[in-house]
This record gives sequence, C-alpha cells and structure tokens, in this order.
Amino acid sequence: MNDKQEEAGGTSWSELLSPSYSAAILTLCLGVALFAFNGFLVSTSLPTAVREIGGLELISWAFTLYLVLSIVGGASGALLKARVGARTALVASALVFLAGTLLAAFAGSMTEVLVGRALQGLGEGIIAAICYALIPELFPSRLVAKVFGAEAVVWAVAAFGGPLISGLLTEHLSWRAAFLVNVPLALIFIALVFLIVPRFSGEVARLSVPFLRLAAIGCGIMLVALASIMQVVAMEVLCVVGAAVVLALVIVVDRRSRTPLFPSDAFAFNSTVGIGLWIVLLMPVAQASTSVYLVMTLQDLWDYGPTKAGAFSATFAIAWSTCAIVVANIQDPRRRAWLIRLGPTLLVAGLATIVAGFSVDRPLVVMLGQIAIGTGFGVSWGFLSQSVMESARSGERDRASALLPTLQSAGYAIGAAVAGLVANAVGYPEATTPDALRDATIIVFSVSTIIGLGAFAAGFALPMKKKGVLLTALPKN
Repeated sequence: MNDKQEEAGGTSWSELLSPSYSAAILTLCLGVALFAFNGFLVSTSLPTAVREIGGLELISWAFTLYLVLSIVGGASGALLKARVGARTALVASALVFLAGTLLAAFAGSMTEVLVGRALQGLGEGIIAAICYALIPELFPSRLVAKVFGAEAVVWAVAAFGGPLISGLLTEHLSWRAAFLVNVPLALIFIALVFLIVPRFSGEVARLSVPFLRLAAIGCGIMLVALASIMQVVAMEVLCVVGAAVVLALVIVVDRRSRTPLFPSDAFAFNSTVGIGLWIVLLMPVAQASTSVYLVMTLQDLWDYGPTKAGAFSATFAIAWSTCAIVVANIQDPRRRAWLIRLGPTLLVAGLATIVAGFSVDRPLVVMLGQIAIGTGFGVSWGFLSQSVMESARSGERDRASALLPTLQSAGYAIGAAVAGLVANAVGYPEATTPDALRDATIIVFSVSTIIGLGAFAAGFALPMKKKGVLLTALPKN
C-alpha cells in the first residue's frame, strides 16, 4: 500500500484479519481479555465466595491488592522486556497470573484469595504493559488504530459477557468455576506467545530491578486505595496528597536513574510524550466518578434495578468501542490530532451534561452525557496512544508504550479516590432524601468536570502534524 492510499484511509479491517496479522491481533486481544474478563468475573463471584469461606471484612482488599500489584507490574514491564525479551517476560507473567488464579479458585480462606489476587495483578500488569509495547513492533502504523479498536471491542464484550458468565457459573456451579474461566484463556495466551512473539535476539542482561522505585510506586497507589475507603475527610486528603508527593518523587528520581522505568520526558510540558501522558492520566481520573457513583445513584435516586442501572452505565463501553471502530480508518495526521483534542472536549461536555441531567432530574440527559464520555474515549484513545508510542525518543518507545495501560489504571485509582473524597466531604453516604442525594451527586460530577478541563487543556497543547511535519512546534529537551 502506497502513501497516498494510507493518507486516504485505504486500509481495511480485513487486513488485520489476514494471515500476516490475525494471530498477532488474537494474541494481544487475548492479553487484554485476561485483564478485562478477570475484573468482571471476580467482582460478580467474590461476594458468594466470602459467604462460603468467610472474610467479608477483607473483600475490598481483593481488589486493592490486585490494582496495586498490577500497576507495579506494569511499571516494570518495559524493563523486563528489555532485559529478558518479550516472549520470556510474557510467558513468565502469564504463569504467575495462572498460579494466582488457581490459588484463588481453590482457596480455603480469604487470605489465600488475597495472595492469589495479588499474583493475578502482578502477572496481568506485566502482560498488559508488554502487549502495548509490542503493538508498534507487530503492526505497521496504518493498522495501530485498528488494533486499539479491536481491543475496545474486547472490553465492551467483557463488560456484558463477564458478569453474565460469572453469574451463571456462580449460580449453577460454583464461584470457583468463575475464577477458573481464566485458566484456558491463560493457556491459550501462552501458546500464542510462543507462536507469535519472536525469540529474544539480544543477550540476556543482568536483571537489575529498581525495587525501591517499584516499592514507592506500590506505596503511592496503596495510599490512593486507602484514601478511597477512609471515612474521615482529613485522612482522605492526607492520603491523596501523600500519594501525589510519593509518585512525583518517583518520576524525578527515575529521570536520573541508570535503569529508568519511564521515558525521559514523561509528564514534561514541552514534548508530545509528556503532554500525551498527562491526557492518558487525567481522562480516567475525571471519568472514574461515573464508574464509582453513577450506578449507585441511579438505583438510589430513580429506583433503577441492578440490571437496568448496569445497562445504563454500559452505554459508555458501547459508545467507546463503536466510535473506536468508526474512526480507525482515518490516516490523515491532522484529522487524528483533532480527534485527540475532541476526546477530552467530549469528556468535559459529557460530565457537564451529567451534572445538568441530575440538576433537571432527567435520566435521558444523564445517558446522553455518559454516551458523550464514551464517544470521547472512542474517537481519541487509539490515536492518543499511538501518538505517544511514535513520538517517543530513540530507545524509549517500549517504556512509553508500556506506561500507557499502567497509567490508565493509576488514573482510575486516583479518580476513584478523589471522587470518594468529594462524596464524603459533601455528605453523599449520609444523604437520606432525594434532594440531598441529588445535590451531593451534582457536586461530585462537577468536580470531575473541573478535573477533565486539565485533559482538555493538555489536548490543545499537543502539536499537530501534517505529512509528518509539525504544524505547532514544541521545544525538545
């Protein structure tokens, strides 16, 4: 395919399914599916598990430990890929994930479940990071947006199929069966890795792991997680501020390290990678409030049942996957740049629409806001991720690519903590009347809208390109 065809959007989805790329896309999508389905499977089956083996007071830690270890694992993904090769790192991390799955599935106590969930998180964090790093290696630039579109479809399928499969297995067989769904997926993934991922051609380097920085990242995310379950506003604020300080120090120290985890211009304000990573972080931070409080508010304010409220919330995933597929054929760099800017714009507009919908007591308006947010992610996320990958400095592409899913998870964790802090400060948990609940909800989503403005500003700070030439020049470090 020549350059003119690429610029005209002459690629086809059938090319992604051709013998040259079909096994590769299946491998990466399966890596995403391990993460996506696992979350929905566990959230549906775990309440039944604690009724059988006890440990209700520890149930939140099953999610907290998974999140913390997945982010730590993701932060180390690029380093592991560079030192031992993608194939070895993926197979090893898949085996860690598999061991965690089996331990949780056959657990006789909640402590064993927690250890299993921690191993699952560590393995899946590495898998997600390395799968992202492999995208620009396994696919030409013209197909990268379609890869992200395919992965968005996996997430949408998981959002609907995960709870359904887990619910049926838990109800008719056992909660353990829901955990064990991951076993064949992991085994197939390992087989595909051996088939698709090339052998490591370099010399295996001595694995010098920056344990201190990884531990600091884990502590920072743990502070975020603790903030989300604190009941005292002052302690929540202290945890969030402490987390911000710790994570900022990690970035500063990492830039001076001989074994960096992140690209050298991570979060800089004068590079495409730095600004792009701010958008990758701030969009999930702003959107997290809808994941935490929308379904609950629909049930408490408008008496929606769990199924109806869940379907209402799922419009976000539907809009994301649909739009990601629709825009994937766009190849013109200038149009892609505008779509990246459109993403945060629709995010802010969607959150503001949700605020308006609750203000006027109109569920349809709230749904339109939810759809706008999903559309914003759908039209921008693939191009944003590709922009960060392809703008990385020489030798830093793996680090930039691997950081994307890790940063997205961190964004959701931070956003959930901030939303919880605001909700507790304005009395959301204690709201006993519809008016009090509505007022608290409006404030929560208003704060999220304000956070979204940060992503909006960052989007318009990104340079625009046309035929590979910057139209808005940014100084480089």
